[in-house]
Amino acid sequence: MKTKTVMKIGMFVGSAYFLSVFLTMFAGNSISEIYMHIVTMLSGIYMVLFVIALPERKENTKQFYKILAITCASVCMVLTNISHWITLAAIQPLMENGISVPEYLQSGTWPSLIMAIDYLGWGLFMGLSFVCSAFFADPEAKLKTLLFLCGILCLIGFFGSLISPFIWLVAPMGYGVGALIIGIKVLLSKKLS
Repeated sequence: MKTKTVMKIGMFVGSAYFLSVFLTMFAGNSISEIYMHIVTMLSGIYMVLFVIALPERKENTKQFYKILAITCASVCMVLTNISHWITLAAIQPLMENGISVPEYLQSGTWPSLIMAIDYLGWGLFMGLSFVCSAFFADPEAKLKTLLFLCGILCLIGFFGSLISPFIWLVAPMGYGVGALIIGIKVLLSKKLS
């Protein structure tokens, strides 16, 4: 798949993600939560494609970093799909049927095993993926700084969540807003046509 095609898909996935966050915050019903979980799982899959499609150096001597970046994005995808699938398939139906589920297994509460798995994926592994991507990205695309910044924001969110759950909110700036900005930058680049 071509780089620009993947970035166009990213614009759609990113918009769907932010719409899901908005709907969940303001509607807060089970349909908006199901939508949010599905979009988040698709976002995990997309981020692997995103890393694979990043424009790389013509003579890529940094193949180790690309493999590491793809591996970290893949771990993020697996972890986020596990946590959201468990929530969709087991926890949410139990709660809707009036069965008490401990808070440490619920999505959206902290500390929670489900949230810890999600934070591990999107914070630690996606952060490492962005940082590694900065090492193999094509210098002509001028993405190195953005990729590194996105990675640092994800990592700050992950490690900060151990201090306060509010610090986690820094991470979506990296993997959500940052990925959209990178996608737009790639789409507008004439050198990558």
